[in-house]
Amino acid sequence: MRAPAFWWHPPSHPGWAARLLTPLGWLYGAATAYRLRGAGWSAPVPVLCCGNIGAGGAGKTPLGLDLAQRAIARGRRPAFLSRGYGGRAAQSTRVDTTRHTARDVGDEPLLLARVAPCYVGADRAQTARRAIAEGADCLIMDDGLQNPTLHPDVALVVVDGQAGFGNGRLLPAGPLREPVRTGLARAQGTVIIGTDEYGVTRWLKPGYPCFTATLQQDVCNVPHGRPVIAFAGIGRPAKFFNGLACMGISPLRCIGFADHHAYSLPDWQRLQALAMRHDACLVTTPKDAVRLPALWQQQVHTVGLTLSWTAPTMPTHILDLWLDRKDG
Repeated sequence: MRAPAFWWHPPSHPGWAARLLTPLGWLYGAATAYRLRGAGWSAPVPVLCCGNIGAGGAGKTPLGLDLAQRAIARGRRPAFLSRGYGGRAAQSTRVDTTRHTARDVGDEPLLLARVAPCYVGADRAQTARRAIAEGADCLIMDDGLQNPTLHPDVALVVVDGQAGFGNGRLLPAGPLREPVRTGLARAQGTVIIGTDEYGVTRWLKPGYPCFTATLQQDVCNVPHGRPVIAFAGIGRPAKFFNGLACMGISPLRCIGFADHHAYSLPDWQRLQALAMRHDACLVTTPKDAVRLPALWQQQVHTVGLTLSWTAPTMPTHILDLWLDRKDG
């Protein structure tokens, strides 16, 4: 699904479409609240949820990868739990990067499994039990703030500083899965990724833990001196394109697709034709690259992301808060 433009209008001027759809948003919010009325299974190991209140990419996966690597450096054995959006694998499947494709398990799990074991399935309690049985002593939920099956010991609301909470309305009138204050009340802190242009901090009560970081694009794989055709099928493709510009790369064409887009042969032929016409190289995100067949992957250049914390004590505080909750 491609997010409609009115989702990102200022809350004071949401537009007629948002106003028209607001009653449906009330129903969506009521359904979410009803679904979350239970406590969920409490695992015997510490569980961290990197989730968000709104739909679309906020930086949850880079955050989870960063914290998993730090946990491993501490001698812990983390495992990821992911819904596996768009995948067709059975519940509680352990991701095998040598065998599974994005059509099997989704795109994010393939990236997560490069760092630590990753299990997919809508029932996070069931995937948690398998992960623990196979040796995990701490768990990271990639998304899942609104998943009622597993109780997180620590939940972080991840927010894109530029997009914030959009127009402040619930799906389908806006990008929110639940009211902002409700989601923040169920979390132990928030992580703002990028400059807070939206004013996320105005939603936070005094003393509410707030961590900040930026995403740095790694363009070392992009050939110098050649034109670039950039494409992305993520929550907000413009964020990727703007990031390239900040790194000194001005693509000839920027082609956006819907989030989790499954690339077809016509899509690929269109991209190849553009690249050949301009003698350009194709550049995309890691999430998009894993959705391409292996042969196509060899013909694109991937721009990775690195999470950079505002202060080195921030991730340490999160790890202490998470890993010290229970004896792993």
